[in-house]
Amino acid sequence: MKQTSSIKQKAGQFLHILLPILITQIALSAITFFDTNMSGKFGTNDLAGVAIGTSLWIPIQTGLSGILMGITPIVSHLLGSKRSQDVAHQVMQGIWLSLIVSVLVLVLGGFALSPILNFMNLEPAVRDIAFRFLGAISFGIIPLFGYTVVRSCIDALGQTRVSMFITLIALPVNVGLNYLLIFGNFGFPRLGGVGAGVASAITYWVIFLIALIFVYRAEPFRSLHIFRKFHAMSLSSFKELLKIGVPIGFSIFFETAVFSAVTLLMSRFDTITIAAHQAAINFASTLYMIPLSICMSLTILVGFESGSGRLKDARQYGIMGIGTAAVLSLLTALVLLFAGNHVAGLYSDDHEVISLIQHFLIYAIFFQISDAIATPTQGVLRGYKDVNPAFVICFIAYWVIGLPVGYLLATYTELGAYGYWIGLITGLGIGAILLLARLVRVQRRFAPEKA
Repeated sequence: MKQTSSIKQKAGQFLHILLPILITQIALSAITFFDTNMSGKFGTNDLAGVAIGTSLWIPIQTGLSGILMGITPIVSHLLGSKRSQDVAHQVMQGIWLSLIVSVLVLVLGGFALSPILNFMNLEPAVRDIAFRFLGAISFGIIPLFGYTVVRSCIDALGQTRVSMFITLIALPVNVGLNYLLIFGNFGFPRLGGVGAGVASAITYWVIFLIALIFVYRAEPFRSLHIFRKFHAMSLSSFKELLKIGVPIGFSIFFETAVFSAVTLLMSRFDTITIAAHQAAINFASTLYMIPLSICMSLTILVGFESGSGRLKDARQYGIMGIGTAAVLSLLTALVLLFAGNHVAGLYSDDHEVISLIQHFLIYAIFFQISDAIATPTQGVLRGYKDVNPAFVICFIAYWVIGLPVGYLLATYTELGAYGYWIGLITGLGIGAILLLARLVRVQRRFAPEKA
């Protein structure tokens, strides 16, 4: 990355960082999309089972990955303050932490999975598919979290095209394995939705190994001596990473887990409703990659500028990023409004399921717009290393307000399943307002230093 002076230069650098991240995130999201989509083509029970499994896995994956993503602002600040010699040590600490996190997930998941699925009171076939899907994908937990650390370092150096290249390799690998393992083509076992879990686990190993090769052999990573020297675990480094990463991880977890909580509560509805709900959530999550990518770009850019003491430039990047997300959210809203039937048809051939998906997508328009404000704003705050208030705001907005509102509307009104979506819209809208207010306060605090 380099210093910029004009708005035109900033826009160029912003796009240079953003576009590869956006392609990367869409490709990563496409892995989940194809898991759900191809399972749905196999059968409605497989669609529901993979959707349930995914809804339980995604909050854990994104929340814990968020903790490990604390590496991004740390490395950005090190580079901005001319301390690149410390990068290798910090990345190795992230790898150690990713191993600890992976083991904890495997152990705790082994004990908790059956009780959670039993609580949902699913149809036996759906429960079995969800259980075996999660069992299969668990073999990819260690490389997935390791890749999160390596990718965070790659992105913090501004080399987002490398992450894009790695992920674009992974996508056809995943889709190809789905084709073989879900449908049993070319003599492979016909595993249905469970095959999607096996395919994803193998894909996680592929992207992790490719990332390690890049960081070890290619510049500019090679000159930083990453993985060329053994670094023992450092509790002080763990403390710094967790201080930044835990609030980031919990903020992400609170947002993604509220969708899983809704899925748990919706288990009282029939399989068709569950499948349609999860298909709509899956597509909305794919569109969410736009504000999420902007969020990640702003963390890198704002972190670099604030680490260098150029606070005016950091503020300009923040305005540019949030404004871009808001405009793009209006475009995605038009997609959901006018192409909802075509989108629904991607997930199922069942006309009843397609109709329900289309109805859910109308509600998704409103929280897409809220996400366009809330998510990039969190990216700016992370760049400033101001992470604790966002974590509190997300908890209150999503769990104290959004989920209870949804439960009351779904249980005590005729809205039924749609009541939960209104609750989600309420929580996300309030979260966006509060996060934006926090950002204004943070930037005012730095105002005297800019002059």
